Amino acid sequence: MSTRADLAELGLGAGKKARLHRILHQHGLRNGTALFLPYDQGLEHGPRDFFANPAASDPKYIMRLALAGGFNGIAIQIGLAEKFYWDYAGEIPLILKLNGKTDIPSSDRALSPLHATVADAVRLGADAVGYTLYVGTPAQEADFGQYQQVRRDAQRYGMPLIVWAYPRGSAVDAKGGKDSFYAVDYAARTAAELGADLVKVNFPHPEKRTGVQRAYDTEFTSQQAIDSVVRSANRTLLLVSGGARNDDVSMLEKARQSMEAGATGLIFGRNVWQRDHDESLRFVERLHDILAKYPSH
Repeated sequence: MSTRADLAELGLGAGKKARLHRILHQHGLRNGTALFLPYDQGLEHGPRDFFANPAASDPKYIMRLALAGGFNGIAIQIGLAEKFYWDYAGEIPLILKLNGKTDIPSSDRALSPLHATVADAVRLGADAVGYTLYVGTPAQEADFGQYQQVRRDAQRYGMPLIVWAYPRGSAVDAKGGKDSFYAVDYAARTAAELGADLVKVNFPHPEKRTGVQRAYDTEFTSQQAIDSVVRSANRTLLLVSGGARNDDVSMLEKARQSMEAGATGLIFGRNVWQRDHDESLRFVERLHDILAKYPSH
């Protein structure tokens, strides 16, 4: 098992350290690992994601599910936070997403525009903010520019910054694709070098090698790939996404490999709430069983 960075080693100010300690040690398993429930798919993918379980279209259902499942936090956009989170404020940490976009336009020049601020997060009682950074698109100059302001505000307010590091665009498509080992590894390193406190990535697929750089065009196991991604993140804590719903065996194995590599935790949305309520909780219990084996300080 790789060594996971401790909070004391991250160079955090008091505000960021206090909020991250609250997330990691006062919620969930309280053992330094994290399981987050993202619920930003209504904007990012459209209402179709709720067709599998119509009850999930109701944010109150998701809030109750997050509490019942013992999650370390819930990630939502500002409209839902203002209308629904106040019923549960203090009971589960809020991660306020500061930017987002629809999936209607082409992703070649993908840019996720800001629609909320770190000050909004403070006002709403959030314990962290989330920013989606598209790595590899021609729009990265604008993306890096608005990200810089978010990072500066997060530092000033003592708010942990979680970066959704997503490779996107035709250049990425031509180099193995958005979830290739090459792309995910590069995204994790980019977020670390741009000052993220935590980075959210998809699980890397080392078998996707068409057009990748020579160093990645060789045989790697899944474990070797996720080990490398954790190393690339350095002292930026790593969260691994569940992505689109898949079969449980493969998802749980990816979760185990991620934690074995030294990830701090998991961020599973559709893989949880596209099931009915009781099935969701049974699946979450299996995720907790994995996290319980990898405690941190």
